[in-house]
Parts: sequence; structure tokens; C-alpha cells
Amino acid sequence: MNWDVVQGNWKQMVGKAKERWGDMTDNDWERMDGRKDQLTGAIQEKYGITRDEANRQIDEWATNLKEEIRH
Repeated sequence: MNWDVVQGNWKQMVGKAKERWGDMTDNDWERMDGRKDQLTGAIQEKYGITRDEANRQIDEWATNLKEEIRH
């Protein structure tokens, strides 16, 4: 899914993102405001993973989200 679509619909997307990354706080989600780089850094920090792994998870999540929307 094009990240511009995610960012443009961030308030609606946060619910799905919370399902995937439940350890994040509401403040974390508000601070990100749909910016992928902010999401990457927050996931990296919160889960103790590499930046590449955080990006991989985000890309996988966005792809799955696209599939959910189609059905």
C-alpha cells in the first residue's frame, strides 16, 4: 500500500496498527501522525529490533492491510 494512503487515513489506520504493535501507547501513535520514519523508530525502540526489521514489519503490515481493504 502506498504510504501516502496510510498517512492520509492515519486516524483510521491506527486501530489496525494497534492490533499489530500493541505495546505502543496512545501518545506514541499521536506523535507519529502517520509518518513512516517515526513509526519505524518507535517500533525499533519499543521492540528492540533493527531498523531493517522494523521496516520489514511495517511493509508487511501495509501489504496485509491492502489485502483486507480489497476484501
